[in-house]
This record gives sequence, C-alpha cells and structure tokens, in this order.
Amino acid sequence: MAEKKILVTGASGFIGSFLVEGALERGMQVWAGVRKTSSRRYLQDGRIRFAELDFTDSERLETVLAEHKKTHGGWDYIIHCAGVTKCLDRRDFEIGNYWTTRHFIETLVRLDMVPERFVFISSLSVFGPVREKDYSEICERDIPCPNTAYGVSKLHVEKYLHSLSGFPYVIFRPTGVYGPRETDYYLMAKSIRNHLDFAAGFKRQDITFVYVKDLVQAVYLALEKQVVRRAYFVSDGGVYSSRAFSDLIRKELGCPWTLRFVSPLGILKMISFVSENIGRLMHRPMTLNRDKYKIMKQRNWRCDITPLKEELGYCPQYPLEKGVKETIAWYRREGWL
Repeated sequence: MAEKKILVTGASGFIGSFLVEGALERGMQVWAGVRKTSSRRYLQDGRIRFAELDFTDSERLETVLAEHKKTHGGWDYIIHCAGVTKCLDRRDFEIGNYWTTRHFIETLVRLDMVPERFVFISSLSVFGPVREKDYSEICERDIPCPNTAYGVSKLHVEKYLHSLSGFPYVIFRPTGVYGPRETDYYLMAKSIRNHLDFAAGFKRQDITFVYVKDLVQAVYLALEKQVVRRAYFVSDGGVYSSRAFSDLIRKELGCPWTLRFVSPLGILKMISFVSENIGRLMHRPMTLNRDKYKIMKQRNWRCDITPLKEELGYCPQYPLEKGVKETIAWYRREGWL
C-alpha cells in the first residue's frame, strides 16, 4: 500500500505537535503546517517535511498550495489544528478560527486538492453551558449554545463544514486537553507547587479531561476506520471535580499542603474583566479574560463518548491519575517545575 501523505496544520502547537508524532508512528509521510515564524522545538524528527502556510494571507496561501501540488501532489489526509485560543479582540476569534479555515477549504476546493479526509479539531465549548440542571451528558442531539467568542468561532466552522455537500470532514470536540507541552494547566501546577490552589464558584462542577495522546488515538482511529461527515466528543470517560485534579497534581509534586481559595463567581468576573483590559494595554492576550471566566463558570462538562467507542473502537489509555503523573514528570524533566 502506498505511503499515506498527511498535513497537520498548527503543527508547532501543543496538540499539533503530538498529532505529527502520531502520524510518524503510523508510517505516514508527514508535512507539518507552520508559519514562517513558528517554533519548531517539538518538530525535530528528520522525517518531518514542512509547509509554510499563512492562513491570514489568502493569496499567498493559494500560491504555496499550488506549488506544493505541482511538486508533491496533494495530501491524502489533512488534520486542521491551526487556530487561535487567546485574542486581544474578541472579533479576532472569528478571523483566526472561522475565516482562515473557510479560506483554506475554499482554496483546497479551487485547486482540486480536497483530501480523502479533512479532520477539524473543534471543541466541547461549541455547546456552552447546557444540561446544568441535571448534570447529564452533553450529546450530539443537543443544540449548541456557545457563550464564548472562541466557542462561537468553532461552531461557525462546524456549520460551514456541514453546509459543504460531499465534503469529507470529521470533527472532534475534545474537552479539556492536557499533557506535556501544555501551558495553561501548567500554570495550575506551578501555583500548587507554591502551595496555592484556586477554584471558581461554590456550586458543584463536573469536569472532564482528555490526555493529549488519547485525543491523537481518536483522530487516527477515524482515519483508519474511514468515517466521514461525523462529529465526536472526546474525553477519557471519567468525570472529576476540580479538587480531584489539583489533588493529583499535589500528589505528584510531593506537595504536603496547599491553601485552597474558592472565589465567588462575581468577584472572578470582575478580576477577569480587569485582567483582559490590562492585556489590551500591554498588547498581550491574558490567560484570565472574559471568555476564560465563562469557561470556569460552566458547571457541567460531561459529554457522551459512546459513539466514539462504538464506531471507532476508542479506548482511553490515560485515566486522569496516569495522565497527570506523566505530565508532571515531563514538566520536571524539562525544568518547567
């Protein structure tokens, strides 16, 4: 069988770099889609080929893709992981996630470069705060009601994909993705190392997670099973409290005690607003902002992964305790902690 050719966009990022490794492990011919200025720290394998793609410049993007087609042909698979998660201006989410993806797909169609499968990495955030009265699992029958600019932009991409007749998409909606190289959960680990733990709101909150390698497993199962025009939630199958996650981090750090602060949501909202405006003054997106506040405020992150298990044979390999153990070990090994 001919070696499958795959493009992973956003390859320099946390999830993208693991998707590149997953393709290499499966013997594929891998192109890492990166910007000219992107770090290649986690893309050191000599087998990796690079495609410098700037999704904000549609004319240049078409030129680069046309040159690639002439030299190498198209790709059998494309995993589109590129996008933005933090922005100074909320409108930039729509540009960085929806419009760039739409221009990319329109260019692929125009150049007759549509792959066998186009995998889009979306987010559970497209559904927003639903089923918060009974804490039941969010499922594909639910109506998406995103309450963040990030979630809205991802939903617009999903709707666009649905509107394309015959386009071979597969959508993944992971819950909170953690693991080595990830920076937001790292800040939590860093705080706990300093004996400080933080929680948002006093009402019950059910949280779900997925270790990055389990997300990679799910994506490549979809390619192997040749599913098309499907969308899947991805988690490790467990449901946790914020305390359970922080306790596991504390255990791995060998931290004997922490001071745990629970912030009322009203105060957290004000802090998030101030933090976001400080970021504007500094011209730097802040980790704590209004979108992040809404994510922290959401009480129910349960999601139904039954279709993922039954249709693809997905079997999570990293329950939270195992994933946290591997993540903290990596942070320490790399000198982050």
